[in-house]
Amino acid sequence: MKGIIGVAKHLDDNAEMLANEIVQEISQSPNFEALKEELEQAIIVYTEFIRFLGESLLSSENNIPEGLVEWSKTNGKRTASQRERISIIITRYPPTRLVFIDYLTKISIEHGLSTEEVVLINKRFNYLLDISITETVIVFEQVKDEIIKKAQQEVLKLSVPVVPIQDKTAVLPLIGSIDSERAEYILENVILKILEMKVEYLIVDFSGILNIDTIAERYLFDIYSVLRLQGIEVMMTGIRPELAQTVVRNGIDFSSIKTYATVKQAIETQKS
Repeated sequence: MKGIIGVAKHLDDNAEMLANEIVQEISQSPNFEALKEELEQAIIVYTEFIRFLGESLLSSENNIPEGLVEWSKTNGKRTASQRERISIIITRYPPTRLVFIDYLTKISIEHGLSTEEVVLINKRFNYLLDISITETVIVFEQVKDEIIKKAQQEVLKLSVPVVPIQDKTAVLPLIGSIDSERAEYILENVILKILEMKVEYLIVDFSGILNIDTIAERYLFDIYSVLRLQGIEVMMTGIRPELAQTVVRNGIDFSSIKTYATVKQAIETQKS
Protein backbone atom coordinates (compact mmCIF):
# COMPACT_ATOMS: atom_id res chain seq x y z
CA MET A 1 0.00 0.00 0.00
CA LYS A 2 2.93 2.32 0.68
CA GLY A 3 3.94 2.10 -3.00
CA ILE A 4 0.42 2.95 -4.16
CA ILE A 5 0.36 5.96 -1.83
CA GLY A 6 3.61 7.06 -3.47
CA VAL A 7 2.05 6.75 -6.93
CA ALA A 8 -1.01 8.71 -5.77
CA LYS A 9 1.22 11.52 -4.47
CA HIS A 10 3.25 11.48 -7.69
CA LEU A 11 0.08 11.83 -9.76
CA ASP A 12 -1.17 14.73 -7.66
CA ASP A 13 2.17 16.55 -7.62
CA ASN A 14 2.81 16.11 -11.36
CA ALA A 15 -0.73 16.14 -12.77
CA GLU A 16 -0.25 19.05 -15.17
CA MET A 17 3.09 17.81 -16.49
CA LEU A 18 1.71 14.30 -17.03
CA ALA A 19 -1.40 15.73 -18.74
CA ASN A 20 0.81 17.70 -21.13
CA GLU A 21 2.87 14.63 -22.03
CA ILE A 22 -0.19 12.40 -22.39
CA VAL A 23 -2.02 14.88 -24.64
CA GLN A 24 1.07 15.29 -26.82
CA GLU A 25 1.36 11.54 -27.27
CA ILE A 26 -2.35 11.06 -27.90
CA SER A 27 -2.31 13.82 -30.53
CA GLN A 28 0.28 11.83 -32.48
CA SER A 29 -1.97 8.76 -32.71
CA PRO A 30 -3.03 7.70 -36.24
CA ASN A 31 -6.22 9.42 -37.51
CA PHE A 32 -6.38 11.64 -34.42
CA GLU A 33 -7.42 15.17 -35.30
CA ALA A 34 -7.88 18.10 -32.94
CA LEU A 35 -7.51 21.84 -33.01
CA LYS A 36 -4.90 23.57 -30.87
CA GLU A 37 -7.65 24.96 -28.63
CA GLU A 38 -9.04 21.44 -28.14
CA LEU A 39 -5.63 20.11 -27.11
CA GLU A 40 -5.23 22.95 -24.61
CA GLN A 41 -8.66 22.13 -23.17
CA ALA A 42 -7.72 18.43 -23.03
CA ILE A 43 -4.66 19.27 -20.89
CA ILE A 44 -6.89 21.05 -18.39
CA VAL A 45 -9.37 18.14 -18.37
CA TYR A 46 -6.71 15.44 -17.99
CA THR A 47 -4.93 17.39 -15.24
CA GLU A 48 -8.13 17.29 -13.19
CA PHE A 49 -8.76 13.64 -14.03
CA ILE A 50 -5.25 12.62 -12.96
CA ARG A 51 -5.82 14.33 -9.60
CA PHE A 52 -9.14 12.49 -9.25
CA LEU A 53 -7.30 9.22 -9.92
CA GLY A 54 -4.65 10.04 -7.31
CA GLU A 55 -7.38 10.76 -4.78
CA SER A 56 -9.13 7.49 -5.61
CA LEU A 57 -5.95 5.44 -5.09
CA LEU A 58 -5.83 6.58 -1.46
CA SER A 59 -9.09 4.69 -0.87
CA SER A 60 -9.16 0.93 -0.39
CA GLU A 61 -12.47 0.65 -2.24
CA ASN A 62 -13.73 1.70 -5.67
CA ASN A 63 -15.06 4.95 -4.29
CA ILE A 64 -15.77 7.67 -6.79
CA PRO A 65 -13.90 10.83 -5.75
CA GLU A 66 -16.16 13.69 -4.73
CA GLY A 67 -16.49 15.99 -7.70
CA LEU A 68 -15.71 13.46 -10.47
CA VAL A 69 -19.36 13.03 -11.47
CA GLU A 70 -20.03 16.78 -11.48
CA TRP A 71 -16.80 17.38 -13.35
CA SER A 72 -17.83 14.82 -16.00
CA LYS A 73 -21.28 16.40 -16.31
CA THR A 74 -19.68 19.80 -16.82
CA ASN A 75 -17.54 18.34 -19.63
CA GLY A 76 -20.67 16.89 -21.25
CA LYS A 77 -22.53 20.22 -21.05
CA ARG A 78 -19.57 22.15 -22.45
CA THR A 79 -19.09 19.74 -25.35
CA ALA A 80 -22.79 19.75 -26.25
CA SER A 81 -22.95 23.55 -26.03
CA GLN A 82 -20.02 23.76 -28.44
CA ARG A 83 -22.13 21.81 -30.98
CA GLU A 84 -19.68 18.88 -31.13
CA ARG A 85 -20.89 15.41 -32.07
CA ILE A 86 -20.82 12.64 -29.50
CA SER A 87 -18.93 10.42 -31.96
CA ILE A 88 -15.96 12.81 -31.81
CA ILE A 89 -15.78 12.38 -28.04
CA ILE A 90 -16.13 8.59 -28.10
CA THR A 91 -13.54 7.97 -30.83
CA ARG A 92 -10.91 9.79 -28.79
CA TYR A 93 -11.20 7.51 -25.78
CA PRO A 94 -9.46 4.35 -27.11
CA PRO A 95 -6.10 6.08 -27.81
CA THR A 96 -6.50 8.05 -24.59
CA ARG A 97 -7.01 4.86 -22.59
CA LEU A 98 -3.96 3.16 -24.10
CA VAL A 99 -1.62 6.10 -23.50
CA PHE A 100 -2.85 6.54 -19.93
CA ILE A 101 -2.30 2.84 -19.16
CA ASP A 102 1.26 3.02 -20.54
CA TYR A 103 2.05 6.02 -18.33
CA LEU A 104 0.43 4.53 -15.22
CA THR A 105 2.26 1.23 -15.72
CA LYS A 106 5.59 3.02 -16.14
CA ILE A 107 5.04 5.16 -13.02
CA SER A 108 3.95 2.11 -11.03
CA ILE A 109 7.09 0.16 -11.98
CA GLU A 110 9.29 3.15 -11.11
CA HIS A 111 7.73 3.14 -7.63
CA GLY A 112 8.47 -0.56 -7.22
CA LEU A 113 4.88 -1.79 -7.25
CA SER A 114 4.06 -5.47 -7.57
CA THR A 115 2.19 -6.89 -10.55
CA GLU A 116 -1.00 -7.06 -8.46
CA GLU A 117 -0.64 -3.41 -7.49
CA VAL A 118 -0.02 -2.35 -11.10
CA VAL A 119 -3.18 -4.22 -12.13
CA LEU A 120 -5.10 -2.58 -9.27
CA ILE A 121 -4.08 0.91 -10.38
CA ASN A 122 -5.00 0.22 -14.00
CA LYS A 123 -8.34 -1.25 -12.94
CA ARG A 124 -9.04 1.81 -10.81
CA PHE A 125 -8.15 4.07 -13.75
CA ASN A 126 -10.45 2.18 -16.14
CA TYR A 127 -13.26 2.23 -13.59
CA LEU A 128 -13.06 6.01 -13.12
CA LEU A 129 -12.69 6.63 -16.85
CA ASP A 130 -15.78 4.55 -17.62
CA ILE A 131 -17.78 6.36 -14.92
CA SER A 132 -16.63 9.67 -16.39
CA ILE A 133 -17.51 8.63 -19.97
CA THR A 134 -20.98 7.47 -18.89
CA GLU A 135 -21.79 10.68 -17.03
CA THR A 136 -20.39 12.82 -19.85
CA VAL A 137 -22.47 11.05 -22.51
CA ILE A 138 -25.68 11.13 -20.43
CA VAL A 139 -25.44 14.88 -19.85
CA PHE A 140 -24.31 15.47 -23.44
CA GLU A 141 -27.49 13.78 -24.69
CA GLN A 142 -29.67 15.69 -22.21
CA VAL A 143 -28.24 19.05 -23.29
CA LYS A 144 -28.48 18.11 -26.97
CA ASP A 145 -32.11 17.10 -26.48
CA GLU A 146 -32.80 20.46 -24.84
CA ILE A 147 -31.09 22.30 -27.71
CA ILE A 148 -33.07 20.32 -30.30
CA LYS A 149 -36.34 20.87 -28.43
CA LYS A 150 -35.69 24.60 -28.23
CA ALA A 151 -34.87 24.70 -31.95
CA GLN A 152 -38.06 22.78 -32.73
CA GLN A 153 -40.07 25.28 -30.70
CA GLU A 154 -38.51 28.12 -32.68
CA VAL A 155 -39.36 26.35 -35.94
CA LEU A 156 -42.94 25.85 -34.73
CA LYS A 157 -43.25 29.57 -33.99
CA LEU A 158 -42.04 30.41 -37.47
CA SER A 159 -44.19 27.77 -39.14
CA VAL A 160 -47.51 29.06 -37.80
CA PRO A 161 -47.44 32.87 -38.13
CA VAL A 162 -50.60 34.87 -37.52
CA VAL A 163 -50.61 37.60 -40.19
CA PRO A 164 -52.84 40.66 -39.68
CA ILE A 165 -54.20 41.81 -43.05
CA GLN A 166 -56.66 44.52 -42.04
CA ASP A 167 -58.46 45.85 -38.98
CA LYS A 168 -59.46 42.94 -36.68
CA THR A 169 -58.80 40.39 -39.44
CA ALA A 170 -55.84 38.00 -39.66
CA VAL A 171 -54.72 35.00 -41.67
CA LEU A 172 -53.22 31.82 -40.25
CA PRO A 173 -51.40 30.21 -43.22
CA LEU A 174 -50.66 26.52 -42.67
CA ILE A 175 -47.68 25.33 -44.67
CA GLY A 176 -46.00 21.95 -45.12
CA SER A 177 -46.93 18.88 -43.10
CA ILE A 178 -49.20 19.11 -40.07
CA ASP A 179 -48.68 16.46 -37.42
CA SER A 180 -50.21 16.20 -33.96
CA GLU A 181 -47.27 18.05 -32.32
CA ARG A 182 -47.59 21.05 -34.60
CA ALA A 183 -51.39 21.07 -34.29
CA GLU A 184 -51.14 20.90 -30.50
CA TYR A 185 -48.73 23.84 -30.56
CA ILE A 186 -51.31 25.86 -32.52
CA LEU A 187 -54.01 24.93 -30.02
CA GLU A 188 -51.89 25.82 -26.97
CA ASN A 189 -50.00 28.88 -28.22
CA VAL A 190 -51.35 30.42 -31.40
CA ILE A 191 -54.87 30.79 -29.99
CA LEU A 192 -53.47 32.94 -27.17
CA LYS A 193 -51.67 35.10 -29.72
CA ILE A 194 -54.88 35.52 -31.72
CA LEU A 195 -56.80 36.57 -28.60
CA GLU A 196 -54.04 39.04 -27.66
CA MET A 197 -54.29 40.59 -31.14
CA LYS A 198 -58.05 41.12 -30.56
CA VAL A 199 -58.83 39.46 -33.88
CA GLU A 200 -62.52 39.15 -34.73
CA TYR A 201 -62.14 37.37 -38.06
CA LEU A 202 -59.57 34.63 -38.69
CA ILE A 203 -58.90 33.01 -42.03
CA VAL A 204 -57.20 29.61 -41.70
CA ASP A 205 -55.61 28.86 -45.06
CA PHE A 206 -54.93 25.20 -45.91
CA SER A 207 -53.63 25.76 -49.45
CA GLY A 208 -50.00 25.20 -48.44
CA ILE A 209 -50.65 21.90 -46.65
CA LEU A 210 -48.76 18.92 -48.07
CA ASN A 211 -50.27 16.31 -45.76
CA ILE A 212 -52.05 16.08 -42.45
CA ASP A 213 -52.59 13.16 -40.08
CA THR A 214 -55.91 12.16 -38.50
CA ILE A 215 -55.03 13.37 -35.00
CA ALA A 216 -53.93 16.74 -36.39
CA GLU A 217 -57.23 17.07 -38.25
CA ARG A 218 -59.14 16.83 -35.00
CA TYR A 219 -56.81 19.32 -33.30
CA LEU A 220 -57.38 21.84 -36.08
CA PHE A 221 -61.13 21.55 -35.80
CA ASP A 222 -60.84 21.80 -32.01
CA ILE A 223 -59.05 25.10 -32.65
CA TYR A 224 -62.04 26.18 -34.73
CA SER A 225 -64.41 25.33 -31.86
CA VAL A 226 -62.33 27.13 -29.24
CA LEU A 227 -62.10 30.30 -31.32
CA ARG A 228 -65.84 30.25 -32.01
CA LEU A 229 -66.47 30.09 -28.25
CA GLN A 230 -64.30 33.21 -27.92
CA GLY A 231 -66.52 35.04 -30.38
CA ILE A 232 -64.07 34.87 -33.28
CA GLU A 233 -65.49 34.11 -36.70
CA VAL A 234 -63.32 31.48 -38.39
CA MET A 235 -63.19 30.92 -42.13
CA MET A 236 -61.21 28.18 -43.84
CA THR A 237 -59.70 28.45 -47.29
CA GLY A 238 -57.73 26.29 -49.70
CA ILE A 239 -59.12 22.94 -48.49
CA ARG A 240 -58.45 20.49 -51.31
CA PRO A 241 -61.19 17.95 -52.19
CA GLU A 242 -59.14 14.97 -50.93
CA LEU A 243 -58.60 16.66 -47.56
CA ALA A 244 -62.30 17.53 -47.29
CA GLN A 245 -63.26 13.92 -48.06
CA THR A 246 -60.85 12.59 -45.44
CA VAL A 247 -62.21 14.98 -42.81
CA VAL A 248 -65.81 13.95 -43.53
CA ARG A 249 -64.88 10.24 -43.42
CA ASN A 250 -63.35 10.78 -39.99
CA GLY A 251 -66.68 12.03 -38.68
CA ILE A 252 -65.85 15.73 -38.38
CA ASP A 253 -68.86 17.99 -39.00
CA PHE A 254 -68.00 20.43 -41.78
CA SER A 255 -71.47 21.92 -42.19
CA SER A 256 -71.11 24.84 -39.77
CA ILE A 257 -67.74 26.00 -41.12
CA LYS A 258 -67.47 28.76 -43.69
CA THR A 259 -65.10 27.62 -46.42
CA TYR A 260 -63.75 29.44 -49.45
CA ALA A 261 -61.47 28.55 -52.32
CA THR A 262 -58.94 31.32 -51.64
CA VAL A 263 -58.00 33.88 -49.01
CA LYS A 264 -58.94 36.65 -51.45
CA GLN A 265 -62.44 35.21 -51.83
CA ALA A 266 -62.88 35.04 -48.05
CA ILE A 267 -61.81 38.68 -47.64
CA GLU A 268 -64.11 39.87 -50.41
CA THR A 269 -67.05 37.95 -48.94
CA GLN A 270 -66.38 39.47 -45.54
CA LYS A 271 -66.39 43.01 -47.02
CA SER A 272 -69.67 42.43 -48.75
